[in-house]
Amino acid sequence: MNPSGSGEVERTAERFGDYIKLERACSENTKRAYLSDLAIWTAWCSRNSRDPLDVAPDAVSRFLMEAGIEGRKKSSLHRLGAVLRSFAKFLQYDGVTDKAPRLVPLGAREEKLPEILNENEIQRIINACEDGTPLGKRDRAYIELAYGAGMRASELCGLRLRDLDPGGGILYARGKGDKERVIPYIGAVRRVVDEYIREYRPALDKKGAEWLFLSRSGRQLHRETLWVILHKRGLAAGVPAKRLHPHVLRHTFATHLLRGGMDQRTLQELLGHSSITTTEKYTHLDLNLRDYYDKYHPRAK
Repeated sequence: MNPSGSGEVERTAERFGDYIKLERACSENTKRAYLSDLAIWTAWCSRNSRDPLDVAPDAVSRFLMEAGIEGRKKSSLHRLGAVLRSFAKFLQYDGVTDKAPRLVPLGAREEKLPEILNENEIQRIINACEDGTPLGKRDRAYIELAYGAGMRASELCGLRLRDLDPGGGILYARGKGDKERVIPYIGAVRRVVDEYIREYRPALDKKGAEWLFLSRSGRQLHRETLWVILHKRGLAAGVPAKRLHPHVLRHTFATHLLRGGMDQRTLQELLGHSSITTTEKYTHLDLNLRDYYDKYHPRAK
């Protein structure tokens, strides 16, 4: 392969990003993460006078070895290797190379148990939101949905008023890959969110916005803002900062349901993981699923 110029590398990376998002139905956040890791590879190639579009096994092995020496965690090395595998396959798909190289196997991914909160800590965080203000009620509604429904931050930011169906006891969310899933909307979660919508959200809605969660100025919230809210309310509740990571409420939701006796197949469906069948993803919420949620989750009462 002839050495590639910077312009060609940039254009190829841009096409790779489109491929990740459109052909593989990944989210914008996943696309950015892939391109960020690809930029690390490109920078390494530049320092070592190598062509970034020549994803040769020896170069990848050396790249990952040096990254490990620099102190990157095993999970980070695994992700970098996976991105380069995808990039190599894309280069063949895009016609840049004749065939994808056979890269060295990545090995087992490092297993790390997620941090979770206990029910007392969850309640303290909820109590910390109760300051009688529209923003406090908004924050509590967010915490309730994140913990009580296991929703991702991106799903919460994308929730619109019309996505909630109180009469049917469900709500619709757009998850990874822009895939729609149906989530139980019942019990304490529904009562708190309905109160926020009815009595406090109007004070934040300056322009008739469609989004459920609004900023002080009436704009749609971003994922980073939700993380700031959790951090702020968690610290006020006396929860250590190191345990207030972005996914802690979703992890806690899953763990508490399992401890309550829910089977993994039902939990998998509630979390919206990719192994759910197409029919289950895009049709109505099965009543048995709502019954399971109502039986096992502490916020369903």
